[in-house]
Amino acid sequence: MSRTIRVLLAEDQSMVREALAALLGLEDDIEVVAQAARGDEVLPLAREHDVDVALLDIEMPGATGIEAAARLHRELPDVRLVILTTFGRPGHLRTAMESGADAFLVKDAPAAQLAEAIRKVLTGERVIDPTLAAAALAEGTNPLTDREREVLRAAAAGSTNAELAKTLHLSQGTVRNYLSTAIQKLAARNRTEAARIAEDKGWL
Repeated sequence: MSRTIRVLLAEDQSMVREALAALLGLEDDIEVVAQAARGDEVLPLAREHDVDVALLDIEMPGATGIEAAARLHRELPDVRLVILTTFGRPGHLRTAMESGADAFLVKDAPAAQLAEAIRKVLTGERVIDPTLAAAALAEGTNPLTDREREVLRAAAAGSTNAELAKTLHLSQGTVRNYLSTAIQKLAARNRTEAARIAEDKGWL
């Protein structure tokens, strides 16, 4: 008899989390042994329950699923990582893979497909939603540097250049240069549109 796969399920919406846990519980070889509502709960729970696979939603308080995946990959490299997302943003796929994720799926995938992905990652396979993979290839790589992303992310909250300069410990001229370059790279009309484009593509 094959060993039961021990799964940690991290999802901040309790109804979605409980539904996923119930569906996975119907599988003979899968057991959800831990549940988390926050990204910063993932690592301690994974350690405590000796999990084989962590199923992580991207959008969570405390830490995103991608941040939680990176911590798990660093601290518990034997745990396989499956990222779930509601929004199929191409940039998220690339970031997730760079963080050590073994699978990247949309939440509306059939439960049987999710269960099969859990089994596959344990054998060393990578499982990626084909539509998301095609979109990521079409979008190409994120053109923004880390510093441009940082400034654009801060600017999206509506801060002035003076406020950004103080927060990020930069001169106002440097802030203007980063924003101007980001706007140009994204073919946007202004900082607000640039931030929206980058967010939509999963580049922030």
